[in-house]
Amino acid sequence: MKKLLMASAALALTAGGAFAEDIKLGISLGFTGPLESMSPAMADGAELAMAEVTASGKFMGGASVTPVRGDSTCIDSAAASATVEKLITADGVKGIVGGMCSGETTASLQNVAMPKGMVMISPSATSPALSTLDDNGLFFRTSPSDARQSEVMTDIIMEHGINSVAVTYTNNDYGKGLADSFQAAFEAKGGTVTINTAHDDGKPDYSAEVAALASAGGDALVIAGYVDQGGSGILRGALDTGAFETFVFPDGMVGGALEENFGPEVNGSFGQMPSSEGEGKEKFLAAAEAAGFDGTGVYSAEAYDAAALIMLAMAASNSTDPNVYKEKVMDVANAPGTPILPGELGKALDLIAAGEEIDYQGATSVELIGAGESAGTFREIEVKDDKIETVRYR
Repeated sequence: MKKLLMASAALALTAGGAFAEDIKLGISLGFTGPLESMSPAMADGAELAMAEVTASGKFMGGASVTPVRGDSTCIDSAAASATVEKLITADGVKGIVGGMCSGETTASLQNVAMPKGMVMISPSATSPALSTLDDNGLFFRTSPSDARQSEVMTDIIMEHGINSVAVTYTNNDYGKGLADSFQAAFEAKGGTVTINTAHDDGKPDYSAEVAALASAGGDALVIAGYVDQGGSGILRGALDTGAFETFVFPDGMVGGALEENFGPEVNGSFGQMPSSEGEGKEKFLAAAEAAGFDGTGVYSAEAYDAAALIMLAMAASNSTDPNVYKEKVMDVANAPGTPILPGELGKALDLIAAGEEIDYQGATSVELIGAGESAGTFREIEVKDDKIETVRYR
């Protein structure tokens, strides 16, 4: 049935090039806010996929794809909802790469995208709560849930011989979801969480929070926060007071600012982030370098994959209507079919036009499971010689 439907789409594509026009895709990321240092490379990743599809001349009867950026701020749900509203109603986008952070993603999805029937594919919203959200089949993500990250983080910590940790998390959906799921996973394997407490972003001083963490104790401090915001404030306070010597950094803390601001002070600390290795990742990194940006940026590859999935689902359904092409996202993302890697989007469009099946693997070994989220692999990191270095992939 899948092949028959794709063949029908191919026939429609050859029937007159009705889509030979400019198709806009939105990019809703936190260009300001606690993860603003990560957003440029993420946007560049999404735009690389759009440029590749446009250059092929094979998309929707020769249509070009134009990106439209919008600032979700990462933490302001009202601002994120307003951004998505503008992207849909004023800019006329046909799909959105985003949001970036879990809380604003949930808000803009429920308040705007769902009522207006808009597909959103997030490269980085990882809250476990998004797995069970009734989203009318409009939401997908190319990063795995924090329920999975919690299991990986537990294994990494215990392999370092650490069985007792304090936990601080940014006071939002992302932070609480990750902290709670980590505590459950860590304690299930015999670990002890001495304290699991929130911190607010944007404060000038975190001495009270650090004092509470130090009083609870632990062999390491897990900081489920943002490297451009309160997470760094907590880290600075803990270092200055000597409260902890070893730190565990989940994805929101793994960024260039960690090296730049703390490098020699956190040597020996470690963490993890969703990422992958292999031919797909190498092809993406090479393409990013050729395009003039750093493809190693956190979630940049996931953003490339999010944009690619939107466009390939459109091609497979021969429609830019989100309520139509949403039914094809899982099909193009998963087997069976010809594997598709970065740089091969034109090839994918040829196969779709010929009525063939594709298995989009992309830059991050994409496999969508459950309600449309990534099964996920993780990059284990350690700070060595003042730099974030890869230990291995899990």
